[in-house]
Amino acid sequence: MTEEENDAARRHRAKMEKRKAVQDAEVAGKTIAQQGLLMVHTGPGKGKSTAAFGLALRALGHGWKVGVVQFGKGQWRSGEREMLEKLGPVSWHTLGEGFTWETQDRARDEAAARRAWDKACELMDDPDVRLLVLDELNISLRYDHLPLEEVLSRLGSRRADLHVVVTGRNAKPELIAAADLVTEMTLVKHHFSAGVKAQAGIEF
Repeated sequence: MTEEENDAARRHRAKMEKRKAVQDAEVAGKTIAQQGLLMVHTGPGKGKSTAAFGLALRALGHGWKVGVVQFGKGQWRSGEREMLEKLGPVSWHTLGEGFTWETQDRARDEAAARRAWDKACELMDDPDVRLLVLDELNISLRYDHLPLEEVLSRLGSRRADLHVVVTGRNAKPELIAAADLVTEMTLVKHHFSAGVKAQAGIEF
């Protein structure tokens, strides 16, 4: 190496040593080893449910039992359900009757949301479930198919080791405030706008 290259390598090493010291100090300051988290995936961009199911895959990799309750979505077999159920203990419940613009019946939508929420509460009480995905719960809350205060109270009183991830656009501000982690998917560009239909393996 030339002297210039050696100087560059030394500067890089010194910079990374300082960065490591900062990172190590930050990690050392975290004192809570285990805590069940309330996570929210929201925003207009694609990927909210996809990220939640990626989390479910990770949980299964650690031997956890996973619960999934889908609000609003109809009774189709998605690729993620097919795969996750093959990989480990998954209790999956798709209890919607289609999106609100498909059913066009508020009473049916409210009844479906109630069935899904009752199942979610049942899974929250199952001590073997370590991760619970409440897919599109935000939509049910947005359209007032479920009482927000009831949902927030139940999520807040869940057992200490249960992780819950809620997906869907337009998360209520109160849910965002109660959550431990919130990720907003931002829409930059979507193929649907160019006329491309939903495709197996990509959208479901």
